Amino acid sequence: SKTALPLILITAVIAILVTGVQTRFLFSSYKIKPKFSNLNPLNGIRKMFAVRNLIELIKNILKFLVIGIVVYQVLKSEIGNSSRTLDMSVIQATGWMLSVVMKVIPKVLLAFVAIAFLDFLYQRWEYERQMKMTKEEIKEEFKMTEGNPEIKGKIKSLQQQRARNRMMQAVPQADVIIRNPTHYAVALQYDVNKSPAPVVVAKGQDAVALRIVEVAKEHGVMVVENKPLARGIYATTKLNQEISPDYYGMVAEILVEVYRVNKKMQL
Repeated sequence: SKTALPLILITAVIAILVTGVQTRFLFSSYKIKPKFSNLNPLNGIRKMFAVRNLIELIKNILKFLVIGIVVYQVLKSEIGNSSRTLDMSVIQATGWMLSVVMKVIPKVLLAFVAIAFLDFLYQRWEYERQMKMTKEEIKEEFKMTEGNPEIKGKIKSLQQQRARNRMMQAVPQADVIIRNPTHYAVALQYDVNKSPAPVVVAKGQDAVALRIVEVAKEHGVMVVENKPLARGIYATTKLNQEISPDYYGMVAEILVEVYRVNKKMQL
């Protein structure tokens, strides 16, 4: 024991120095702080019977069994020669023991390689399994990346409402409203200084169409019923765009009548 003590001390000092060099001799008191949750026996039992720990235990038992079987098979064939060492010199006995060890080492290494390969396959499978997302995790990620559908729906509704409000504010400046009695309504404004053709400043269907007509009547904008024209302009022309040349003739006739009526009213 006295002979081994200096070797043990030297090994301990080297281990401390190597660890210190790797960690730059950083010292943290976190690990030595008392953690009373570790004293809870229930936590220990849960960890003991955790699936991962049980799997690791089974793997270690299998490793010892495989290595034990390999060593036993080698020693079994040499057990009969062990009694001969009594008649051998120390050098001969040592040589025999080394030969047995040299027979064991390759087979143990081969067993370790096989176990390591199987363990690698298991670890890879376990990693991929853990990386797979549950349905709840997929939903949460979708909400984080795409946004909550309910909130997006509310935002879209508010945006549409604001757009309708801005559109309704343009109705009083329109020259004429062309409507299909209850289903469609388009508000046209024609300013020769701004555009070469009438522009759709408001358009709507059903309830929005009725609201356009109401606002127009409140502000004295002339309303004309023309089913095919109202439907055609609504379908082919976007908001704040000029009407299609296909409707120039019909719209021109309506505007001439509107200007004539408005001129009489001014007189």
